[in-house]
Amino acid sequence: MSGEADATNDPVAYRSHVRIERVKGPIRRAYLPAHEGPVMLGVHSEVAEHYGVDNKVVDPYTTTLDYVVAAAAG
Repeated sequence: MSGEADATNDPVAYRSHVRIERVKGPIRRAYLPAHEGPVMLGVHSEVAEHYGVDNKVVDPYTTTLDYVVAAAAG
């Protein structure tokens, strides 16, 4: 399949255009449609601890997991 149509040949209704930039370590800058400016992503609390990131050295940011959970709950 080329990505232009699904199995029923219906046209693609929406394709998300997202750009991710790595800032440093776990910190990313995400550019999302309909959002002015970048969304900062990183790690915090238990997630930072799990990955051995000290949030006193690296600023804590919302994780991608937090966004996925929020999207699924919405």
